[in-house]
Amino acid sequence: MPAPQFALPVQYIRQIVDQVRRMNVALPASFLRNRWDALPAGEFQILGVDAFQQAVQDAIDATGDPAFGLLVGERMRVNSHGMLGYAAMNCATLADAIGLIEQYFLTRTRLVNVRQQTVGTELRFVFEDALPLGRVRQPVLEAIVLTIKNLYDFITAGTAPIPYVCWNFDAPPHAAQVERLYGCEVRYRQSWCGFVFPSSALDQPLTMGDPTTLRQAIQACQREMHGMSAEPAWAAKLTRVLLERQDAFPSLEVAAQLFNLTPRTLHRRLLEEGTSYRDVLDEVRHKLALEHLQAGKLTIQEIAYQLGYTDTANFRRAFIRWQAISPAAYQAGVNGTLNGS
Repeated sequence: MPAPQFALPVQYIRQIVDQVRRMNVALPASFLRNRWDALPAGEFQILGVDAFQQAVQDAIDATGDPAFGLLVGERMRVNSHGMLGYAAMNCATLADAIGLIEQYFLTRTRLVNVRQQTVGTELRFVFEDALPLGRVRQPVLEAIVLTIKNLYDFITAGTAPIPYVCWNFDAPPHAAQVERLYGCEVRYRQSWCGFVFPSSALDQPLTMGDPTTLRQAIQACQREMHGMSAEPAWAAKLTRVLLERQDAFPSLEVAAQLFNLTPRTLHRRLLEEGTSYRDVLDEVRHKLALEHLQAGKLTIQEIAYQLGYTDTANFRRAFIRWQAISPAAYQAGVNGTLNGS
């Protein structure tokens, strides 16, 4: 059975890539296979859980830092969370913000689920595995829980500190760093994972709350939730396959085989989405052409061959159809911008 897939915001992937680069090490091969070094346009990337696990482990191995996940989570701020963060900022009270984060958390990741839980006088915000995280469970949870705590601290402006965080695993070697970055007591080997809200602050008004902005942000969250609840479109799946194999784009027949479909079935499913193999391939070539021209590492002839064109003239005609200018003119414009002209 193939590994489950999930959507991950491009902003989160860029944070992971940037953290590796900040630590002055080469990007792991898995990053390059997933094209994390040059992400195509879009808000989300569809990833297999196995590929994600491998990429995270490779980042830890490359940097030699078991606290890598913690460092990624520490750098994520409210604007990393898209409309969810924007909506939380504009809630009237802390209780409203907590409920909103719980309701729309899936718009940011399906790796974990979150829920409120009342135990005695405590209100807990519990994080539970939704997809198998394997050996990278601890660094992934350290990142996710920390970035949500940072969001909480931001919207409360530090007026309602979280008393403690709980982990349902053993203390890591970097436990002191965990406590320093979380800024509160950290408890290990507990029966649950998450943190406790100060119940006395639940009705506290949030200073940035705005009902009109909140309503608009919630509508955006609802649209994102609807879009992520569906199975990834066949066009999106095909796009990913083409990007992964851009050194030699698979034909319709080969792509269908990778999906365990007949070519006729894949063609029909693409038609149902209003597209075709040729249209998806054309869009992938367009994106890659722009990336190559902007990078400036290949000649136009090399780009043409890289994208599967038999000669430069065919590539030039395609590029003019896409951009209404020639690839040479586009590249000259990019160079002029970089040179400040």
